[in-house]
Amino acid sequence: MGEMNVSLCGIELKNPVIPASGTFGYGYEFAELYDINCLGTFSCKGTTREPRFGNPTPRIAECTAGMINAVGLQNPGVDRVIAEELPKLKNCFSGLVMANVSGFSVEDYAYTCERLDREEQVGWLEVNVSCPNVHGGGMSFGTDPASATAVTAAVKAKTKKPVIIKLSPNVTDIVSIAKACEAAGADGISLINTVLGMRIDIRRRRPVIANNMGGFSGPAIFPLALRMVYQVAHAVSIPVIGMGGVTCADDVIEMMLAGATAVEVGAANLVNPYTCRDIVRDLPAAMAKYGITSLSEIIGGVKSWEKT
Repeated sequence: MGEMNVSLCGIELKNPVIPASGTFGYGYEFAELYDINCLGTFSCKGTTREPRFGNPTPRIAECTAGMINAVGLQNPGVDRVIAEELPKLKNCFSGLVMANVSGFSVEDYAYTCERLDREEQVGWLEVNVSCPNVHGGGMSFGTDPASATAVTAAVKAKTKKPVIIKLSPNVTDIVSIAKACEAAGADGISLINTVLGMRIDIRRRRPVIANNMGGFSGPAIFPLALRMVYQVAHAVSIPVIGMGGVTCADDVIEMMLAGATAVEVGAANLVNPYTCRDIVRDLPAAMAKYGITSLSEIIGGVKSWEKT
């Protein structure tokens, strides 16, 4: 069997497979289905400073090769996550987890990250500056280099653990934003979040989602995500986590060749809750098929036409 371990911001993972935030709850829900310790790690449900009920329903719209969601960061708030959710998780997951954080001001981000940074089971802080379905924050911080810089610097000033900034694809130049985050002290970049999308109910002549628009995810966005991972990974010197439409072991390998150190799996978990377990199971056979002896050695290994 080939070597599947990778190092993410100095922390060793047994494999690069990470369920994405918002698709895996706080982990213990999936632990009822299979042993989640088979995963590299996972990104917890997005957490904010205060509790959030989320957006009005309906929140989900099905699409060809994907889905649109406008859940709106529904979560119990950082105090309850620390007091209730993390202790439950500790009973079923022995590794370090990635805490995903959202906010509506720079101060919100810094406060929530500082609280979670103190938790023993938190290994990384994934700072979401890219949510496309909330008002007054979220994606607005991720579409401007200056705003992304401000959030990154504020969080880094309050934390000691690796800070990974999650970026939005809904921009003209994602590389400039990634480089700004790196300059502000980010330890890693994760991308992409969902693409802003919409569906219309033809009979009712109104949007399917009550929020009108939401985040489009699923297999249809994989080529877009792969392109952005490739661009960013070749422009920064910090690790990149790739995500967007990943559904199988081959997708993981493709993301890593583009430059991803680890790979998150999102919408596929909502279609088949065993997806991440199956990808981990299938990776050794896929590595053997392509003559790969070590996943860490293929990171960024794509050969562009100009250099061949």
